[in-house]
Amino acid sequence: MFHWLEKRPFFFGVGIFLVIAFAGLVMIIPHFVQQSRPLIGTKPYTILEISGRQVYMQNGCSNCHSQLVRPFKHETDRYGAYSLSGEYAYDRPFLWGSERTGPDLMRVGNYRTTDWHENHMLDPEGVVPGSIMPRYPWMFTNSADIDTAWAEAETVRVVFNTPYNKDIPMMDGSFEQVKLSATVEGGRTDALAEAKLISAEMKNQDVKDMVAAGKVPEIVALIAYLNSLK
Repeated sequence: MFHWLEKRPFFFGVGIFLVIAFAGLVMIIPHFVQQSRPLIGTKPYTILEISGRQVYMQNGCSNCHSQLVRPFKHETDRYGAYSLSGEYAYDRPFLWGSERTGPDLMRVGNYRTTDWHENHMLDPEGVVPGSIMPRYPWMFTNSADIDTAWAEAETVRVVFNTPYNKDIPMMDGSFEQVKLSATVEGGRTDALAEAKLISAEMKNQDVKDMVAAGKVPEIVALIAYLNSLK
């Protein structure tokens, strides 16, 4: 058999390639699966946070902001611990970004507050002198798409077995659950309850009035998402 292969270099080369490819898969796939598992303390997004993530994507925020802290000292000094693959287990799609016109937002929830985001989205240059970021006043009057956010959460629960309504281990040894209602009506109720907590920390009266009327402004959903990035 081997003499036959030695006389046919094409098939010999194909055989070598297949052996190397198989060995590579055996080594790489288990490592990839292990690294893609959620880290302890990583939770799936709430309905309101998913809606805010949709607002983030619709307005092109990932064109100017990355969500990937690289393992370099100058980055960890500024943004915190470098990113690990397990932190993105529930991100679909990933929003790593490819440009930093503005700062990285991977851990923005650790150092920015609700009122800071509120002021920044209305008047970026007034909060950060020299900022070229545009204003987003329509986010304070447009309603967030909660129904689509609920549908997305239900889809990833069924298709990807995302652990909604299940105990999730935290870093301190405790367990938490992220609630997902069985109906879209329940999803609206849960999102509105979370929106009330966030709007209570805001000053804009139009936002407060919308939430009081049972509506969720896009700015509230976006802030919920940004606050979750830690």
